[in-house]
Amino acid sequence: MDRRTRALYVERAVWPIGRGDRKFWISVMVLGALVAAGVYAWIYQVQHGLWVTGLNQKVSWGFYIINCVFFIGMSYGGAMTSAILRLTGAKWRAPLTRIAEATAVAALLVGAVYPIVDLGRPDRFLYILRYGQVGSPVVWDLVAVTSYAIASFVFLYLPLIPDLPVAKAALGARAGLLGRIYDALSLGWKGRPDQERALARGIGIMAVLIIPLAVSVHSVLAWLFAVTSRAEWHSTIFAPYFVLAAMFSGVAAVIIVVAALRKVYGLGEFIVAKHFRYLSYLLIALGAGYLYFMISEFLTDGYVFESGTTSGLQSLFIGQYAPEFWSFSVGGLLVPLVLAALPGRFPVARATVASVLVVAGMWLKRFLIVVPGMANPIMPWEWGQYQPTWVEITILVGSAAAIPLMLIVFFRFFPVMSVHELDEVEGRYEVSSRHRIPAYAPVYGAGDAGGGDD
Repeated sequence: MDRRTRALYVERAVWPIGRGDRKFWISVMVLGALVAAGVYAWIYQVQHGLWVTGLNQKVSWGFYIINCVFFIGMSYGGAMTSAILRLTGAKWRAPLTRIAEATAVAALLVGAVYPIVDLGRPDRFLYILRYGQVGSPVVWDLVAVTSYAIASFVFLYLPLIPDLPVAKAALGARAGLLGRIYDALSLGWKGRPDQERALARGIGIMAVLIIPLAVSVHSVLAWLFAVTSRAEWHSTIFAPYFVLAAMFSGVAAVIIVVAALRKVYGLGEFIVAKHFRYLSYLLIALGAGYLYFMISEFLTDGYVFESGTTSGLQSLFIGQYAPEFWSFSVGGLLVPLVLAALPGRFPVARATVASVLVVAGMWLKRFLIVVPGMANPIMPWEWGQYQPTWVEITILVGSAAAIPLMLIVFFRFFPVMSVHELDEVEGRYEVSSRHRIPAYAPVYGAGDAGGGDD
């Protein structure tokens, strides 16, 4: 890599560090106000009880369980994207991996809060630790999520180590206390060969480990549903079904975050159309796999048409939940796949719009799993009804705002793109002796985007 290209890459990677311009503070205040509103709604719920929500005796799971599954699934997609890019040795991964890993941690922190919110009384969470039964899926869910959370933080931290001196250098004389924190977190990094080998070994181990950990998390979440006696949930394919859904929505979330940070931080020269095309290929593959699972589920249930599943299928296809079901099927699955697969111009815009539709559609799909499954009576009584209140909606909005808030605060202290990873995959200052130009065709050049690709 030539010095000019690398210098420009480093400049853009560290540009947000230490910056606090008007746009930054406006964003922090707006997002912080939304998060504060969500916290207020939760405190109001704690003070007055779960009766202020739309939850009731027949539909005791609603927005909170939906959001728990949704945000943890989004986290899995981010971690999986980074792990796959590292394990396959993709040369174009350098500008993306840190964004994907940070998104995974932020989404996980939000999703992990929802089981406590759903309890009504937060102190009851301690009962799981004091009286938990080994055979309970809830206990194993806690173990799986905790293990995955630790692995996600480590997976984010390890690649940061060699970039911390770069972050300190970007602050210069303003480093102060933050510079000493960078020194402590960098663990004496000097770039020696033994340090490089140890770091590469650690990142490789975590990239391999994060995938089965994430699979275990969403499998256990799926078994919370599948081991019940409710016909809509009692399915042997729920675990892989949930895992694939998590990957699908998670990759879409990564595309949205990458597109947003690309625009906000001026990374268009390094995160180009090629990256969005490759991520779109992954989105298409996962979407096609999810479509297969969905058809398999409904085809077998619909063909046999047992009495336990009849009312549930009718409610989805032609009943009270038909608008949500067809909105998800068409707008959140088929249309995004077509958008992502179309050739031609505007790959960034098409991938982003498709991802927004996927994220919205997959949240709707979680709604269609949780609420109709609870509302369909086990005994021959009338269907339950669920209508979320302002408390649940406000907590959802606040938790959704917490993810971009955490990301912009995180990238105010750490490089938004990995500098060390760029040096690793592209080489440092490689120059052709004959023509005195970069010895490789730049992956990260403005020309790679092509005219009008944005």
